[in-house]
Amino acid sequence: MSESTTAARTDLPAKLADADQRYRDVEARIEEYGEETVEQVADAYRRAMDLLDRYEGQATGTGRENFQKFIQFQEKFATLVENLPDEMPERDAFETANDRFDKRRLNESDFEYARETLDSAGDIAGLLADREAALNEFREVRREIGHAIADLREEIAERERLVELGAADLDAPIEDIRDPIETYNAAVADAFAEFKSGGSARELLDFVAAVDDYPLVEFRDVPENLREYVQTREVGTEPVSDLLKYADYSNSKLDHYVEDPTELKRAVATNQTYLERLDADPLEIDWPPKPAADLRWRVEELVSVVARFADDEVVADLRSVQSVVRDESRFERLRTAAEAETELSDAERQKVASGEVESELSDLRDRKDRLEDARDEYPDR
Repeated sequence: MSESTTAARTDLPAKLADADQRYRDVEARIEEYGEETVEQVADAYRRAMDLLDRYEGQATGTGRENFQKFIQFQEKFATLVENLPDEMPERDAFETANDRFDKRRLNESDFEYARETLDSAGDIAGLLADREAALNEFREVRREIGHAIADLREEIAERERLVELGAADLDAPIEDIRDPIETYNAAVADAFAEFKSGGSARELLDFVAAVDDYPLVEFRDVPENLREYVQTREVGTEPVSDLLKYADYSNSKLDHYVEDPTELKRAVATNQTYLERLDADPLEIDWPPKPAADLRWRVEELVSVVARFADDEVVADLRSVQSVVRDESRFERLRTAAEAETELSDAERQKVASGEVESELSDLRDRKDRLEDARDEYPDR
């Protein structure tokens, strides 16, 4: 994290307090006049400014038409002022502006004078917009604090993870769990490759489709047009490798192998990448492995899935993996050591050993606490 980002996060509680105070100040001024009164002033000011803007260019000329506009303006502005409540704040400003227009000819300076005279009413009229702006600013700072808290939680989780890995026993015999997993992975990869090359495309894709019933074994869905083709055409009884080979043939050559070359091209050639990439990866076990509880459920599903195409030896290799998960506490100790070996760099190990990570953790937690306290102190409006 950059120093500027850290400084910005540090300033957020004060920024929120300032935004809250600005909102309170505007709200206090509105309460001083009363919400309804401020709305009255705002309405009067808005209508007055509309008249000034609309008639300034028309009521300041010398022609007959300009004179008519001048009369209309005088009447409308005077009516506006006469209808204002007697007790309305800054009513005298409207009267002063109206008095300025009580003459036989107007010029631009009269309109400028009126606008300046009505500035005090404009200040009151602007309180509603000021309050909305202050409220938006307050909420934006609270959102910034929420984002900052989320970022800090991620950073804390990362440091806590470093501490956990740094405490791992790097001399632990991780081969006790690695060897069974690697043995199984190699065996299932070979078995699936043999199934793919030796079995029919129909059997292979039926297998992949059936695995949908096992959510922890995630093959990509078989494209519908491909599955329908191998299910309903004689060529579907041939291996995938033959179908891919046919897809590269010209239509004239393909005529000797299938009834409808175009149909094969449409079903197989368009899904060539899918067929080529279909391998045992969804059946293999990650290294480092998932936690014992997760792995136990996955292995149980894999036993049922792998037994559909592989021999008993591969299933036995999988049960060897299952056996090392039974002692959960030992498995987790070895798994953490494996993760530390895989994920921790030498520099990170040194940081953990020196206590630097713990110091960073303490600082991050303090920052998060301050932001959470500020957010609690100033709840959303």
